[in-house]
Amino acid sequence: MKRIPIALQLYSVRRDCERDLYGTLEEIAKMGYEGVEFAGYYNRTAEELRGMLEDLGLKVVGSHLRIDTLRGEELKKTVEFNKALGNKYLIVPALPKELRESKASWVEAARLMNEISEKIKPEGMQTGYHNHAVDFMPINGEIPWHIFFKEAKPDVIMQLDTGNAMMGGLTADEVIEIIKEYPGRAVTVHLKEFSATNKKALIGEGDMKWEEFFKACETVGGTEWYIVEQESYAYPPLECVKRCLENLKRLL
Repeated sequence: MKRIPIALQLYSVRRDCERDLYGTLEEIAKMGYEGVEFAGYYNRTAEELRGMLEDLGLKVVGSHLRIDTLRGEELKKTVEFNKALGNKYLIVPALPKELRESKASWVEAARLMNEISEKIKPEGMQTGYHNHAVDFMPINGEIPWHIFFKEAKPDVIMQLDTGNAMMGGLTADEVIEIIKEYPGRAVTVHLKEFSATNKKALIGEGDMKWEEFFKACETVGGTEWYIVEQESYAYPPLECVKRCLENLKRLL
């Protein structure tokens, strides 16, 4: 099994980033994170962001982007920005309502993502989709996540968020089974704890079967990055993500 590096989704510490971006990135690097995934750019240019990351020895492992920034005239701007940033993973974190209200709309969403995937492939980039709880709540007996990924081409990354999936009703075993059901497609995954009794649980403190999940990622998932995302806080956000990383390293 291969060693998979660990990154942080910066949404986890967004208030800290707004207050002091460089200082926050410096703290993240000192904790031992090897990369970051963006969810907004804090009014910085791609060159400024890349300079900060290079200075601190951090890699960029993705950006969360609205689907409208990947369509029409906006796509060219998005590609140029992310090329300058050094990022090759353009991930859609959620779909607008009109693309997720029926089976037909989920099929249309997959078709759009297939088109985007083909357009950015010559640039050495991939697009992908990240789930929320609603993506595992059935529509007329069918799970939207499966509707989407059975239509989406293999190049469309399956960014599975473990905590969100369990919030949507999946068991830990069912989350692990998704990695196996779509081999090679979990290029980046979001590590987020779920606990039926503690909404503020950190990684390793809840109901997820982490060791089995890691084994699936490392053997069949095609996973290149583990990305920690923490959205509920028992401690200040930076302390939470530090503890998540410490717990994660023990589990690994």
